Amino acid sequence: MTLKEYFESKKGTGVLATSDKEGKVDAAIYSRPHVMEDGTIAFIMNDRLSHENILQNPHAAFLFREEGGGYMGKRLFLTKVREEEETELLHSLKRRKYPNDDAPEAKGPKFLVFFTIDKELPLIGPGQ
Repeated sequence: MTLKEYFESKKGTGVLATSDKEGKVDAAIYSRPHVMEDGTIAFIMNDRLSHENILQNPHAAFLFREEGGGYMGKRLFLTKVREEEETELLHSLKRRKYPNDDAPEAKGPKFLVFFTIDKELPLIGPGQ
């Protein structure tokens, strides 16, 4: 199964971990990534701490735990390669609209941030 097929077929919970230039770590709940044709993955990000961190430090990690029993999922180690702000592609990739999307705190620019995958490991286990 390709990564694109995996993330299109699995439901679960994702956590994106980033850090600033000084190494202060943040973790935030994120939707499944969008797997692009060129093999990169992309996340839609608000102008908040995770996005600020990725501007300072291009490295991140994404942990995805599949729904259901057990600990099935993936760990992806990432490097940012580029981003777009408020593009047509970004809006076409949005999977859902939240009830509070019109709230003042939800306003502000949105970014489509692209990453290469440096390493992929299972959710648990030693990996390589």
